[in-house]
Amino acid sequence: MSGIEQRAGGWRELRSEGTLGCLLLVCFGVWLHAADGLLVATMMPRIIGDIGGARLVSWTISLYEIGSIVAGASGAFLCMRYGLRAAMAAAALVYMIGCAISALAPAMEVMLLGRLAQGVGGGGLTALSFIAVSLLFSRAAMPRVMAAVSALWGISAFIGPLVGGVFADAQLWRGGFWFFAAQAAALAAWIGFGSALTARANKAAASGGLPLGRVAVLSAGVLAIASAGIEVTPLRTTLFLAAGFLLLGLFLRLDGRGGSSRLLPARPLDPRTGLGAALLMVFCFSAATIPMSLYGPLLFTRLHGISALTAGYIVALSSIGWSVMAVAVAGAQERHDGPLILGGMAVLTVSILGFMLTVPGGSLWLVTVCAALEGVGFGMSWTFVLRRVTALAPAGETERASAALPTLQRLGYALGAAYTGIVANATGIADRMERSTAQAVGFWIFAACLPLAAIGLFAAWRFVRLARAGVGSDSQPSR
Repeated sequence: MSGIEQRAGGWRELRSEGTLGCLLLVCFGVWLHAADGLLVATMMPRIIGDIGGARLVSWTISLYEIGSIVAGASGAFLCMRYGLRAAMAAAALVYMIGCAISALAPAMEVMLLGRLAQGVGGGGLTALSFIAVSLLFSRAAMPRVMAAVSALWGISAFIGPLVGGVFADAQLWRGGFWFFAAQAAALAAWIGFGSALTARANKAAASGGLPLGRVAVLSAGVLAIASAGIEVTPLRTTLFLAAGFLLLGLFLRLDGRGGSSRLLPARPLDPRTGLGAALLMVFCFSAATIPMSLYGPLLFTRLHGISALTAGYIVALSSIGWSVMAVAVAGAQERHDGPLILGGMAVLTVSILGFMLTVPGGSLWLVTVCAALEGVGFGMSWTFVLRRVTALAPAGETERASAALPTLQRLGYALGAAYTGIVANATGIADRMERSTAQAVGFWIFAACLPLAAIGLFAAWRFVRLARAGVGSDSQPSR
């Protein structure tokens, strides 16, 4: 392979000349995105106390996710058009600008602009990091590379709140944004002048400019669906959902006709193809596992009487479980990919079922076990999903296929949050609610996600079966 040649031989291969530098750079890019949400969540009470805007807090998350989705969908196109080095450096600079806007924001409305830019930059770095892994490392080395990335993601679950807490307690929340802006500037300089990244992406594969029309349709669709769960009424919610799904359907239709400028692989959610089944699986399980991070801390404090900090670290157990399991299975050979993928998705389904039964009134230690299982399910399968997708991608589609995984993951989070929000509001969630109401919410938000998990399991079975047969996205559907 051109770029970085690497033999399968264990962790020591990652220390070979040039390889370690690329791995550290990829981890640096993922770190900025992984720690961002926890950093801002920790500083948010101090931010609101200073500039106000409590009514807009949810939009600091929604706009960040929308920016991440747009960047993820555009990442492969930009990589093929301008090269991996230029695309990653640009993403780092956009993230830096977003941090600077947030740091200087005199009001929450201005900070929303900064959060959108941070989402574009951070989401772009994550998508391009997946592309870098698929381009710069052999398939044999990929599990170990992704184990290192996963370990960093788990570490961020602890360091992000810690860093945010230091700046918030010192009443220097703006300094938190400047701290991450400085890191983004250092990353951009490293990529531009000192990294071992190669511009291996096929620049001729994507002609013309970025399809801004399709990007706008995608953004509008996600925004409409995200808005549906903010204030739930039959008419308003139905209208927003209908508009959102129509726009997303229009985006998929337009993108399918985009030729070389497509943002996603062909038939991205079609379970009759290997790539389609993989992306459908990722989308469904991302949507099905969002209730824990959205409502877990609130329900834990109401039903189990623990502190918000303790509840937050229970949620963080998912990241830790992911990291530990990813490292544990990093040496698995390719013949084990199928069982690990199916096993991981099955464990995820068990964790959702466990939350449904334990969060409303079960013992707290069972809840923590379910949280760890959620991470274990992702950790034992995610790396091998990427490896199989890379193997299935037709010539010229590796970048699109790799970038589509985090894009569909973020899309699943955004739409899953809207779906779960509708369920939670319909069952009576409120700042102050009776224990019986909290129990009902804790049951139904997870029960409502079981159908998504069932679809995800079916897609996982199809993916593994078609991957074994070598059916990618351009092959005829299996019968």
